Amino acid sequence: MSINDAADPPRPVRLPRIDDPPTLRALAHPIRLALLEALGRREPLTATQAAELIGETPSACSFHLRMLAKYGLVEDAGGGQGRRHPWRRAYPAGFEFPAADADQRTSLAAQALSDLVWGRYLDRARTAMARRSQLSADWQAISNAAQTVAYVTQDEAERLGADLQALLARYQDRLADPSLRPDGSLPLELLLFTYPLDAVAPEG
Repeated sequence: MSINDAADPPRPVRLPRIDDPPTLRALAHPIRLALLEALGRREPLTATQAAELIGETPSACSFHLRMLAKYGLVEDAGGGQGRRHPWRRAYPAGFEFPAADADQRTSLAAQALSDLVWGRYLDRARTAMARRSQLSADWQAISNAAQTVAYVTQDEAERLGADLQALLARYQDRLADPSLRPDGSLPLELLLFTYPLDAVAPEG
């Protein structure tokens, strides 16, 4: 049955929480994260199509897509076989994972994944800002970075975080359903950091 068939079951839009060490360790691989990102921009994809998008070999993409499927992060999109087998994300809106956990194995696996994920984000941000002058004037106007400090109470900080997350999620449904993306729309990556400034003060 086609993934576009109206009789297909609805796909979950919620963010699943991944907190088991094996899945976290499986995710902490640059090719697997790149595959999930590629599927987020265009799906379904075969291993060959994914290879063209992320600059890896079809055999490597096929292996890592099967590993993602093993841990329930991608699924069969229907039709095809072998490297022509199309895949899609099991969770179109992405996933979340803990920053820390009472279980040390979970904390270590989550930290490894976090380091890789944020490293990729920051590398992309640096690259985008370095190439900003090459963009059209319209896209230069929306490619920017800003920094500020807000003195807030614990409760205010929690409310601020929730408000910012709600703002970032305003177009979340378009990740899950490409048909909702307006003509001419392009993927705009938005990064949000909130942390106590004292956490980065010099030690000692």
